[in-house]
Amino acid sequence: MIDRRSALKIAGAGCAASLASRAVAAAPTGGSTAAPHKGTSFLISSTQSRRWAAQPQPVVEADDGDLFGRSFSVDLAGPRQTMAGFGGAFSDLGWTALSALPAAECNKALDQVFGGGARLGHCRTPLGASDMAASAYSYDEVAGDFALDHFSLGRDRETVIPFIKAAQAREPDLTVWASPWSPPTWMKTNGAYQMAPGWPGKPANGIRPDQVRHEGEDGFIQEPRYFDAYARYFGRYVDGYAAEGIAIKAVMPQNEFNSAQPYVSCVWTAEGLARFLPVLAGEMGKRGVEVLLGTLERGDAGLVAKVMAHPAAAAVIRGIGVQWAGRAALPELEKAYPQLALWGSEQECGVGTNDWQYARYNWRVLQDYLKHGVSVWTYWNIALADGGESIAGWPQNSLIAVDAKKGTWRLTHDYWALRHTSAFVRPGARYLPTPSNIGYEFQYAFRNPDGSVVVVMMNDMAEPQSRKIVLGSRQVRVELPADSFTTLVLSARDLAGD
Repeated sequence: MIDRRSALKIAGAGCAASLASRAVAAAPTGGSTAAPHKGTSFLISSTQSRRWAAQPQPVVEADDGDLFGRSFSVDLAGPRQTMAGFGGAFSDLGWTALSALPAAECNKALDQVFGGGARLGHCRTPLGASDMAASAYSYDEVAGDFALDHFSLGRDRETVIPFIKAAQAREPDLTVWASPWSPPTWMKTNGAYQMAPGWPGKPANGIRPDQVRHEGEDGFIQEPRYFDAYARYFGRYVDGYAAEGIAIKAVMPQNEFNSAQPYVSCVWTAEGLARFLPVLAGEMGKRGVEVLLGTLERGDAGLVAKVMAHPAAAAVIRGIGVQWAGRAALPELEKAYPQLALWGSEQECGVGTNDWQYARYNWRVLQDYLKHGVSVWTYWNIALADGGESIAGWPQNSLIAVDAKKGTWRLTHDYWALRHTSAFVRPGARYLPTPSNIGYEFQYAFRNPDGSVVVVMMNDMAEPQSRKIVLGSRQVRVELPADSFTTLVLSARDLAGD
């Protein structure tokens, strides 16, 4: 009988090896996936039933000066944050799902996410097990191994590393950053991967009452030798990935440091993080890896302020990762720390419905993050089995949903909602405000390094809507299908009036 490790090795090798056969899959419900000709202006829309449908080519003309006829303006003269990229998260279960597909189908699915299609280029990966692993693990579970003699990336070589390499084959300039969900258990005060018992009706995790930890406590042992060993643990991880041809650009010390979860997790106080961050930065600095504070999953900017109050910690922090309830802290963080990059570190993952309503919600969440200065946006599950659950029994959404029994896959509504932005906004683009005096709210815009402007809009109405958009001395009129996402790309030539 073949075991899981062998099965993944065989299936994964087939998926990763057939790179020569990377034909782009057709849009599942009509519409071309191809991008219009470079240098021309164009308009593309998606509805529930018709994705990625080309609309009539927009006509860019001189602004007629009618202040009362415009829907909104794009402020070309007031660019804000510079975008580093859009991405998703690699995981054990994601690669397991893709590996269940025939090699040709796996490659078609990956082609829709990397290189072409959504063109994701700035992705997250777990440092050890995340809640989307088949089981909890770290890279060194030998108690007291401060020398890290037993450190091993063996589990990652089965799933996460092949997943990243498959993405790199399509997107050679892929940026990867990492964060742990849990340190090795022997470095924790409770000696367990989890911090809380399982949710009612979900799998028990075996944690004892005396092992439960809470927000506002330090689940990591606060001793210098543990900080030193853990920082070197990060270093061994970065070195090991570099040996695999994967450069880790940045790390964050802990996923959701404020959350005691029934899956792999570890709570830290702000003071505990402030003690560890300078030690971590010492190891990361040797390797040219940036350290960001995160991930913050509370709408409390005061948690960041407490860390930044420690000069040694503040000196090494290059940015802040924010997710879930942390979104509420963004306005204050943007104002208080203009010198720090703000990253949207994890899209809210839903409950596995992959439905249109949640895609519309996700679009609005992304809009809110962009409005408050984020330069990186990270969707959560790139791929999962359809209805796939986390290690703790949480069903979650994904960009690619796989039916392993049938050997088929589909692109979800979340995929199309994200692709309407990620496919066209390039690294180095500047976010542009889009003010409206008459109540148009659902739009955002960017200017790419090549001078083109990308305007992304959502029509939340049940009937088609018209928009008149003013950009400096130019204007364009467009029609948005009912209940749709629409992307308008205006070439630099058309904007200049050439």
